Amino acid sequence: MSDYSALDRLLHRMALASPVLAEMAHDIEKARYLKTAPEDTGQHVFVTGLARAGTTILMREIHRTGQFGSLTYADMPFVLSPNLWASISRKGRDPGKKAERAHGDGIEVDSNSPEALDEVYWRLFDGAAYIGPDGLSPHRPDGDMISGYRDLIRLILRKTGKTRYVSKNNNNILRIATLAPAMPKAKFLVPLRQPLAHAASLLSQHKRFLGADDFTRNYMTWLGHHEFGATHRPFLFGDRPQGDPSTIDYWLAEWLAAYRALDTVEAANPNVTFVPYEALSADPSVWQAVAERIGVAAAPAEELRPVADKAPPPHDPALGREAVALHEALLARGRADLGLTAA
Repeated sequence: MSDYSALDRLLHRMALASPVLAEMAHDIEKARYLKTAPEDTGQHVFVTGLARAGTTILMREIHRTGQFGSLTYADMPFVLSPNLWASISRKGRDPGKKAERAHGDGIEVDSNSPEALDEVYWRLFDGAAYIGPDGLSPHRPDGDMISGYRDLIRLILRKTGKTRYVSKNNNNILRIATLAPAMPKAKFLVPLRQPLAHAASLLSQHKRFLGADDFTRNYMTWLGHHEFGATHRPFLFGDRPQGDPSTIDYWLAEWLAAYRALDTVEAANPNVTFVPYEALSADPSVWQAVAERIGVAAAPAEELRPVADKAPPPHDPALGREAVALHEALLARGRADLGLTAA
Protein backbone atom coordinates (compact mmCIF):
# COMPACT_ATOMS: atom_id res chain seq x y z
CA MET A 1 0.00 0.00 0.00
CA SER A 2 2.96 2.28 0.53
CA ASP A 3 3.59 2.29 -3.23
CA TYR A 4 0.06 3.45 -4.13
CA SER A 5 0.07 6.64 -6.17
CA ALA A 6 -1.96 9.68 -5.24
CA LEU A 7 -4.49 8.69 -7.93
CA ASP A 8 -4.72 5.15 -6.55
CA ARG A 9 -5.42 6.50 -3.08
CA LEU A 10 -8.06 8.89 -4.40
CA LEU A 11 -9.82 6.09 -6.30
CA HIS A 12 -9.80 3.87 -3.23
CA ARG A 13 -11.26 6.64 -1.10
CA MET A 14 -13.97 7.35 -3.69
CA ALA A 15 -14.90 3.69 -4.24
CA LEU A 16 -14.65 2.33 -0.71
CA ALA A 17 -15.29 5.22 1.65
CA SER A 18 -18.39 6.54 -0.12
CA PRO A 19 -21.43 4.25 0.28
CA VAL A 20 -23.43 6.36 -2.17
CA LEU A 21 -20.87 6.04 -4.98
CA ALA A 22 -20.28 2.32 -4.29
CA GLU A 23 -24.01 1.58 -4.29
CA MET A 24 -24.55 3.58 -7.49
CA ALA A 25 -21.73 1.71 -9.28
CA HIS A 26 -23.11 -1.62 -8.01
CA ASP A 27 -26.58 -0.75 -9.30
CA ILE A 28 -25.14 0.06 -12.73
CA GLU A 29 -23.20 -3.22 -12.65
CA LYS A 30 -26.34 -5.22 -11.92
CA ALA A 31 -28.41 -3.41 -14.55
CA ARG A 32 -25.79 -3.99 -17.25
CA TYR A 33 -24.44 -7.44 -16.44
CA LEU A 34 -26.62 -9.49 -14.09
CA LYS A 35 -29.00 -10.72 -16.80
CA THR A 36 -26.05 -12.34 -18.64
CA ALA A 37 -24.41 -13.74 -15.52
CA PRO A 38 -24.47 -17.53 -14.95
CA GLU A 39 -27.14 -18.96 -12.70
CA ASP A 40 -26.11 -19.60 -9.13
CA THR A 41 -25.44 -23.32 -8.66
CA GLY A 42 -24.71 -22.74 -4.99
CA GLN A 43 -21.69 -25.07 -5.17
CA HIS A 44 -19.18 -22.56 -3.87
CA VAL A 45 -16.38 -22.73 -1.31
CA PHE A 46 -15.97 -20.32 1.58
CA VAL A 47 -12.72 -20.40 3.54
CA THR A 48 -12.96 -18.70 6.92
CA GLY A 49 -11.48 -18.64 10.40
CA LEU A 50 -9.47 -16.34 12.58
CA ALA A 51 -6.70 -14.54 10.72
CA ARG A 52 -3.34 -16.36 10.68
CA ALA A 53 -4.98 -19.80 10.49
CA GLY A 54 -3.77 -20.53 6.96
CA THR A 55 -6.94 -19.30 5.26
CA THR A 56 -5.10 -17.38 2.53
CA ILE A 57 -2.89 -20.26 1.37
CA LEU A 58 -5.81 -22.71 1.39
CA MET A 59 -7.92 -20.34 -0.69
CA ARG A 60 -5.02 -19.80 -3.13
CA GLU A 61 -4.56 -23.55 -3.62
CA ILE A 62 -8.30 -23.96 -4.28
CA HIS A 63 -8.26 -21.05 -6.74
CA ARG A 64 -5.21 -22.56 -8.48
CA THR A 65 -7.28 -25.62 -9.49
CA GLY A 66 -8.83 -23.39 -12.16
CA GLN A 67 -12.36 -24.38 -11.19
CA PHE A 68 -13.28 -21.24 -9.28
CA GLY A 69 -13.77 -17.55 -9.86
CA SER A 70 -12.86 -15.02 -7.20
CA LEU A 71 -12.27 -11.37 -6.61
CA THR A 72 -8.64 -10.37 -7.13
CA TYR A 73 -6.50 -7.31 -6.54
CA ALA A 74 -7.32 -6.29 -10.13
CA ASP A 75 -10.91 -5.71 -8.99
CA MET A 76 -9.83 -3.07 -6.48
CA PRO A 77 -11.17 -0.63 -5.63
CA PHE A 78 -14.53 -1.19 -7.39
CA VAL A 79 -14.98 -4.70 -6.01
CA LEU A 80 -18.78 -4.53 -6.16
CA SER A 81 -18.66 -3.71 -9.88
CA PRO A 82 -16.12 -6.18 -11.30
CA ASN A 83 -17.42 -6.24 -14.87
CA LEU A 84 -17.91 -2.48 -15.09
CA TRP A 85 -14.44 -1.82 -13.66
CA ALA A 86 -12.82 -4.39 -15.99
CA SER A 87 -14.38 -2.62 -18.99
CA ILE A 88 -12.63 0.66 -18.17
CA SER A 89 -9.50 -0.44 -16.33
CA ARG A 90 -6.35 -2.15 -17.57
CA LYS A 91 -5.67 -3.73 -14.17
CA GLY A 92 -5.23 -7.46 -14.42
CA ARG A 93 -4.37 -7.53 -18.12
CA ASP A 94 -0.74 -7.47 -17.04
CA PRO A 95 -0.49 -9.02 -13.58
CA GLY A 96 2.75 -7.18 -12.89
CA LYS A 97 5.60 -8.32 -10.71
CA LYS A 98 4.84 -10.40 -7.65
CA ALA A 99 5.69 -8.78 -4.31
CA GLU A 100 5.42 -9.95 -0.73
CA ARG A 101 2.26 -8.75 0.95
CA ALA A 102 2.35 -6.39 3.92
CA HIS A 103 2.12 -9.21 6.47
CA GLY A 104 5.74 -10.18 5.87
CA ASP A 105 4.84 -13.87 5.76
CA GLY A 106 6.38 -14.84 2.44
CA ILE A 107 3.11 -14.83 0.48
CA GLU A 108 3.63 -13.01 -2.81
CA VAL A 109 0.81 -11.37 -4.73
CA ASP A 110 0.18 -9.63 -8.01
CA SER A 111 -2.91 -8.01 -9.49
CA ASN A 112 -4.41 -11.39 -10.44
CA SER A 113 -4.04 -12.90 -6.95
CA PRO A 114 -7.34 -13.76 -5.24
CA GLU A 115 -7.94 -11.93 -1.99
CA ALA A 116 -10.49 -11.35 0.77
CA LEU A 117 -12.45 -8.50 -0.75
CA ASP A 118 -16.13 -9.43 -0.63
CA GLU A 119 -16.43 -8.16 2.95
CA VAL A 120 -16.91 -4.76 1.30
CA TYR A 121 -20.41 -5.91 0.32
CA TRP A 122 -21.42 -6.71 3.89
CA ARG A 123 -19.79 -3.59 5.35
CA LEU A 124 -21.37 -1.15 2.92
CA PHE A 125 -24.86 -2.61 2.88
CA ASP A 126 -25.24 -3.97 6.42
CA GLY A 127 -22.27 -2.76 8.43
CA ALA A 128 -24.35 -1.11 11.13
CA ALA A 129 -25.79 -4.53 12.02
CA TYR A 130 -22.46 -5.96 13.19
CA ILE A 131 -19.63 -3.37 13.23
CA GLY A 132 -19.53 -1.42 16.47
CA PRO A 133 -16.96 0.83 18.12
CA ASP A 134 -15.94 -1.93 20.57
CA GLY A 135 -15.89 -4.85 18.15
CA LEU A 136 -17.65 -6.94 15.55
CA SER A 137 -20.72 -8.88 16.69
CA PRO A 138 -22.27 -12.02 15.21
CA HIS A 139 -24.01 -11.04 11.98
CA ARG A 140 -27.35 -12.46 10.90
CA PRO A 141 -28.05 -11.10 7.41
CA ASP A 142 -31.63 -11.40 6.24
CA GLY A 143 -32.87 -13.07 3.06
CA ASP A 144 -32.56 -9.92 0.96
CA MET A 145 -28.94 -9.42 2.01
CA ILE A 146 -28.06 -13.02 1.17
CA SER A 147 -29.88 -12.75 -2.17
CA GLY A 148 -27.84 -9.63 -2.93
CA TYR A 149 -24.67 -11.51 -2.05
CA ARG A 150 -25.64 -14.28 -4.45
CA ASP A 151 -26.05 -11.64 -7.16
CA LEU A 152 -22.53 -10.36 -6.44
CA ILE A 153 -21.20 -13.92 -6.74
CA ARG A 154 -22.92 -14.30 -10.11
CA LEU A 155 -21.38 -11.04 -11.31
CA ILE A 156 -17.92 -12.21 -10.24
CA LEU A 157 -18.48 -15.51 -12.05
CA ARG A 158 -19.54 -13.66 -15.18
CA LYS A 159 -16.33 -11.65 -15.11
CA THR A 160 -14.13 -14.69 -14.48
CA GLY A 161 -15.92 -17.13 -16.79
CA LYS A 162 -16.39 -19.71 -14.01
CA THR A 163 -19.42 -21.41 -12.48
CA ARG A 164 -18.11 -21.84 -8.91
CA TYR A 165 -16.90 -19.17 -6.50
CA VAL A 166 -14.20 -19.33 -3.84
CA SER A 167 -13.93 -16.75 -1.11
CA LYS A 168 -11.58 -16.26 1.81
CA ASN A 169 -13.19 -13.99 4.33
CA ASN A 170 -12.25 -14.24 8.00
CA ASN A 171 -15.24 -12.09 8.97
CA ASN A 172 -17.53 -14.84 7.69
CA ILE A 173 -17.13 -16.56 11.05
CA LEU A 174 -19.48 -13.83 12.26
CA ARG A 175 -22.22 -14.91 9.83
CA ILE A 176 -21.43 -18.57 9.13
CA ALA A 177 -24.30 -19.65 11.39
CA THR A 178 -26.64 -17.93 8.91
CA LEU A 179 -24.79 -18.54 5.62
CA ALA A 180 -24.16 -22.27 6.07
CA PRO A 181 -27.84 -23.30 6.31
CA ALA A 182 -28.85 -20.68 3.72
CA MET A 183 -26.32 -22.09 1.21
CA PRO A 184 -26.51 -25.87 1.79
CA LYS A 185 -24.71 -26.81 -1.45
CA ALA A 186 -21.68 -24.69 -0.53
CA LYS A 187 -18.70 -25.93 1.47
CA PHE A 188 -17.35 -23.92 4.40
CA LEU A 189 -13.74 -24.77 5.27
CA VAL A 190 -12.34 -23.62 8.62
CA PRO A 191 -8.57 -24.12 8.98
CA LEU A 192 -7.68 -25.14 12.51
CA ARG A 193 -4.24 -24.16 13.82
CA GLN A 194 -2.55 -25.11 17.09
CA PRO A 195 -3.93 -22.39 19.42
CA LEU A 196 -0.67 -21.32 21.10
CA ALA A 197 1.08 -20.91 17.75
CA HIS A 198 -2.02 -19.24 16.34
CA ALA A 199 -2.25 -16.76 19.21
CA ALA A 200 1.47 -16.01 18.95
CA SER A 201 1.09 -15.26 15.22
CA LEU A 202 -1.87 -12.95 15.88
CA LEU A 203 0.16 -11.13 18.53
CA SER A 204 3.09 -10.74 16.14
CA GLN A 205 0.88 -9.31 13.37
CA HIS A 206 -0.86 -7.02 15.85
CA LYS A 207 2.47 -5.49 16.80
CA ARG A 208 3.54 -5.31 13.15
CA PHE A 209 0.48 -3.27 12.13
CA LEU A 210 0.29 -0.97 15.15
CA GLY A 211 2.45 1.56 13.34
CA ALA A 212 0.42 1.59 10.13
CA ASP A 213 0.15 4.92 8.34
CA ASP A 214 -3.17 6.75 7.92
CA PHE A 215 -3.91 5.36 4.44
CA THR A 216 -3.21 1.79 5.53
CA ARG A 217 -5.51 2.23 8.53
CA ASN A 218 -8.26 3.57 6.28
CA TYR A 219 -7.66 0.81 3.72
CA MET A 220 -8.02 -1.92 6.34
CA THR A 221 -11.17 -0.27 7.71
CA TRP A 222 -12.70 0.07 4.23
CA LEU A 223 -12.15 -3.66 3.67
CA GLY A 224 -13.65 -4.50 7.05
CA HIS A 225 -10.37 -5.94 8.37
CA HIS A 226 -10.06 -5.30 12.09
CA GLU A 227 -8.26 -8.50 13.05
CA PHE A 228 -5.18 -6.81 14.49
CA GLY A 229 -3.07 -3.67 14.48
CA ALA A 230 -4.03 -0.04 14.86
CA THR A 231 -7.60 -0.67 13.68
CA HIS A 232 -8.18 -3.79 15.81
CA ARG A 233 -11.70 -4.51 16.99
CA PRO A 234 -12.27 -8.01 18.41
CA PHE A 235 -14.93 -10.47 17.41
CA LEU A 236 -17.60 -10.32 20.12
CA PHE A 237 -18.85 -13.88 20.51
CA GLY A 238 -19.29 -13.15 24.19
CA ASP A 239 -17.78 -10.50 26.36
CA ARG A 240 -15.01 -8.36 24.90
CA PRO A 241 -11.66 -10.16 25.41
CA GLN A 242 -10.11 -8.97 28.64
CA GLY A 243 -6.55 -7.82 29.01
CA ASP A 244 -3.94 -6.21 26.85
CA PRO A 245 -3.74 -7.01 23.08
CA SER A 246 0.04 -6.85 23.44
CA THR A 247 -0.07 -10.12 25.42
CA ILE A 248 -0.64 -13.64 24.15
CA ASP A 249 -3.35 -14.31 26.73
CA TYR A 250 -5.59 -11.75 25.04
CA TRP A 251 -5.30 -13.62 21.73
CA LEU A 252 -5.77 -17.00 23.37
CA ALA A 253 -9.03 -15.71 24.84
CA GLU A 254 -10.16 -14.50 21.43
CA TRP A 255 -9.19 -17.88 19.92
CA LEU A 256 -11.28 -19.70 22.52
CA ALA A 257 -14.33 -17.48 22.00
CA ALA A 258 -14.19 -17.80 18.20
CA TYR A 259 -13.68 -21.55 18.05
CA ARG A 260 -16.28 -22.28 20.71
CA ALA A 261 -18.74 -20.49 18.43
CA LEU A 262 -17.46 -22.40 15.40
CA ASP A 263 -17.76 -25.65 17.36
CA THR A 264 -21.50 -25.05 17.65
CA VAL A 265 -21.89 -24.08 13.99
CA GLU A 266 -19.93 -27.07 12.67
CA ALA A 267 -21.93 -29.48 14.81
CA ALA A 268 -25.20 -28.15 13.33
CA ASN A 269 -24.18 -27.88 9.67
CA PRO A 270 -22.79 -30.79 7.63
CA ASN A 271 -21.32 -28.40 5.05
CA VAL A 272 -18.90 -26.90 7.60
CA THR A 273 -15.55 -28.69 8.01
CA PHE A 274 -12.52 -28.05 10.19
CA VAL A 275 -9.26 -28.46 8.24
CA PRO A 276 -6.11 -29.36 10.23
CA TYR A 277 -3.66 -26.58 9.39
CA GLU A 278 -0.39 -28.25 10.35
CA ALA A 279 -1.29 -31.54 8.66
CA LEU A 280 -2.51 -29.70 5.56
CA SER A 281 0.87 -28.00 5.30
CA ALA A 282 2.89 -31.19 5.75
CA ASP A 283 0.86 -34.11 4.39
CA PRO A 284 -0.23 -34.13 0.69
CA SER A 285 -3.02 -36.58 1.51
CA VAL A 286 -4.78 -33.91 3.56
CA TRP A 287 -4.86 -31.53 0.59
CA GLN A 288 -6.22 -34.36 -1.56
CA ALA A 289 -8.93 -35.02 1.04
CA VAL A 290 -9.90 -31.34 1.03
CA ALA A 291 -10.03 -31.35 -2.78
CA GLU A 292 -12.29 -34.39 -2.72
CA ARG A 293 -14.48 -32.72 -0.11
CA ILE A 294 -15.09 -29.74 -2.40
CA GLY A 295 -15.42 -31.85 -5.54
CA VAL A 296 -12.30 -31.02 -7.52
CA ALA A 297 -9.35 -32.96 -8.89
CA ALA A 298 -6.32 -31.31 -7.37
CA ALA A 299 -2.76 -31.28 -8.63
CA PRO A 300 -0.02 -31.30 -5.98
CA ALA A 301 -0.17 -28.15 -3.88
CA GLU A 302 2.33 -25.43 -4.74
CA GLU A 303 2.29 -23.20 -1.66
CA LEU A 304 1.48 -25.55 1.18
CA ARG A 305 4.64 -26.26 3.08
CA PRO A 306 5.54 -27.48 6.58
CA VAL A 307 5.32 -24.71 9.15
CA ALA A 308 7.97 -24.05 11.75
CA ASP A 309 6.14 -22.33 14.57
CA LYS A 310 8.24 -20.61 17.20
CA ALA A 311 7.86 -21.48 20.86
CA PRO A 312 5.04 -19.32 22.25
CA PRO A 313 5.81 -16.68 24.86
CA PRO A 314 4.79 -17.26 28.49
CA HIS A 315 1.03 -17.54 28.89
CA ASP A 316 -1.69 -18.44 31.37
CA PRO A 317 -1.34 -22.25 31.73
CA ALA A 318 -5.05 -22.77 32.44
CA LEU A 319 -6.04 -20.76 29.36
CA GLY A 320 -3.55 -22.69 27.28
CA ARG A 321 -4.84 -26.07 28.48
CA GLU A 322 -8.44 -25.05 27.74
CA ALA A 323 -7.52 -23.98 24.22
CA VAL A 324 -5.50 -27.14 23.54
CA ALA A 325 -8.38 -29.35 24.72
CA LEU A 326 -10.86 -27.60 22.43
CA HIS A 327 -8.39 -27.78 19.53
CA GLU A 328 -7.96 -31.54 19.98
CA ALA A 329 -11.73 -32.12 19.98
CA LEU A 330 -12.29 -30.01 16.86
CA LEU A 331 -9.27 -31.55 15.14
CA ALA A 332 -10.67 -35.05 15.62
CA ARG A 333 -13.99 -34.00 14.10
CA GLY A 334 -12.27 -32.34 11.15
CA ARG A 335 -10.14 -35.37 10.38
CA ALA A 336 -13.21 -37.61 10.58
CA ASP A 337 -15.16 -35.35 8.20
CA LEU A 338 -12.28 -35.47 5.71
CA GLY A 339 -11.98 -39.25 5.99
CA LEU A 340 -8.52 -39.07 7.52
CA THR A 341 -7.15 -41.54 10.02
CA ALA A 342 -6.37 -40.33 13.52
CA ALA A 343 -3.08 -38.48 13.79
